[in-house]
Amino acid sequence: MNQKPLIIANWKMNPTTQKEAEHLFESVEKEVRKIKEAEIVICPPFVWLSVLVASARGGLAFGSQDCFWEEKGAYTSQVSPLMLKNLGCQYVIIGHSERRKYFQESDELINRKIKTALKTRLRPILCIGEEVRDTFDSQGQPLNEMSLKVGEQLEKDLLGISAAKIREIVIAYEPIWAIGTGFPCSSNEAMKAALFIRKTLAKLYNRSTADKVKIIYGGSVDSQNANDYIKGARMDGVLVGHASLNATEFVKIIESVVGQ
Repeated sequence: MNQKPLIIANWKMNPTTQKEAEHLFESVEKEVRKIKEAEIVICPPFVWLSVLVASARGGLAFGSQDCFWEEKGAYTSQVSPLMLKNLGCQYVIIGHSERRKYFQESDELINRKIKTALKTRLRPILCIGEEVRDTFDSQGQPLNEMSLKVGEQLEKDLLGISAAKIREIVIAYEPIWAIGTGFPCSSNEAMKAALFIRKTLAKLYNRSTADKVKIIYGGSVDSQNANDYIKGARMDGVLVGHASLNATEFVKIIESVVGQ
């Protein structure tokens, strides 16, 4: 595992009021401020970022759930990486399955976003994953959905990114079939994916570089399975969605990972 485990909260389009957002953040911050054994990142909706950053007392990092592919310009409604950096963000989620599905984001577009984020010194959290669980065809042969889809995404999403820059990117493996279903993939399946991702990165760059990239798991993570993905699947952290909206549960996830 690469240094401290990375635990990322993706609030998605929640909460719907500033008061709720502040309460959720304060509840988490109060409980985890003294935890030094993990790096904890909160990714709230755009509209709550400035409020939460201003109220933060330290100990937690901030990330954005998305960004635009240009630093500035006539792009109505968009948020640039420069704006996010100026607000105090260190990370930005790029290529989440919901962005790919609902907004038809292509690998080419995701690649552009990653490059601009890196240029502005934000650390991209690149989300990749297959839609269908690995299964077998009528002849009993494995379909290898994970390796086919994940391999293709890595090659396209990282096109033109140097070995020096890839170390700043976090790879989040999120099997789409496990997101929000309550049926996360097993630690063995997650470990298989992590090993495949590391092997693919070694081919695209080299073994030494691949070993320095953080690979985390996302998809129905909770306090009962979070540590399995880190200790059992040898992941470098977790990307937490729905469970991060419950302060008590999210704190339990963190504590389970750091062994408290």
